[in-house]
Amino acid sequence: MVRARTPEGSARCVDCGASTGRVHGYHQRVIVDVPVDGRRAVVWVRIHRLVCLTHVCRHTFREQVPGVLERYQRRWHIWHNLAEAVRKEVAAHNTCWAKTGPPPASGKQATRERWQQLHDLNRRGVGLLEYARRLNLSLNTVKRYDRAAEPERLVRAPKYRPTLVDPYRDHLRRRREHDPAVPVTHLLEIQELGYTGSANILVRYITHGRVEAGRAALSPRRLARHILTHPDHLKDHQRERIEAATAARGEMTALAGLVRSFAALLDPAYGNATLLSTWTTSVQAEDLPHLHAFTRVLDRDRHAVDAALTLPHHNGGTEGVNDKTKLIKRQMYGRASFPLLSLATPLRVLSPDEVKEALLRRTR
Repeated sequence: MVRARTPEGSARCVDCGASTGRVHGYHQRVIVDVPVDGRRAVVWVRIHRLVCLTHVCRHTFREQVPGVLERYQRRWHIWHNLAEAVRKEVAAHNTCWAKTGPPPASGKQATRERWQQLHDLNRRGVGLLEYARRLNLSLNTVKRYDRAAEPERLVRAPKYRPTLVDPYRDHLRRRREHDPAVPVTHLLEIQELGYTGSANILVRYITHGRVEAGRAALSPRRLARHILTHPDHLKDHQRERIEAATAARGEMTALAGLVRSFAALLDPAYGNATLLSTWTTSVQAEDLPHLHAFTRVLDRDRHAVDAALTLPHHNGGTEGVNDKTKLIKRQMYGRASFPLLSLATPLRVLSPDEVKEALLRRTR
């Protein structure tokens, strides 16, 4: 184990590039190197957290050591960042693959007009920030409109919650195909099949077009998870969902193929750095703006990414354990365990004032 620290002095801001020497605090960074003489080598480095003095920046940042300690130098974050880009791409095309009927008409025309207005102003040379000021929109919303190649990508498919009518969708579809004018009161015959809901739920179910929907709603996050899962670990119905989604649009087919080719690079090999350059070129040839942003992140930290994809030693497993530990901590693990409950006093009925006091004490 080696302990080290960075020397006193100034450093450049990671955003604006301005030099500053004002120290805000200190951090410990841990570097795990290859074994030395059969023994594990660990380097503990104390670095500075500095304050940028630029008026337009004014934020803190961690000191970097080029070639030794750099930003995002962690072999797990590569796949995580790709997963976020895939989820955004899937959400951008959800009107194509989501089999939930037509999207609601309200707001669709306004979205198309706003998209057209933004692209017209862009052709005139008006910047995104000026457009955001004119329409009183956030800059992130304007960027989302600018990234969309067509207005349909901005329309979100409706999200439906599971209801008591879902198990009887096929029966209702057959009845409506045989008799399109069948009254809703007659469709309450599903009560004989076990339906326990009310007539109002059934009316709303039919009005929203869920009977004619091809299948139940699928969230973009879940479909992205199916695409990111190894094919050998998918179930039959999950494979069917992926095939139906990729067949709906060419961009989805390209997205699934790029994910599979990138996953093959996660097994460290000597030639993966060259294959990554080829993969980046393939991404740029497709109309996948969120994946383009992911490749730009890779280019900024290319040395660290190449090391992750070529060297056999990385801390991906350690990062996974850290995330699991944080998840357990956030779930308040152990706060209501049996050892704690065994030390409690015998059960008794609390007054409203005692309940309020207990909640306030727990919050503190």
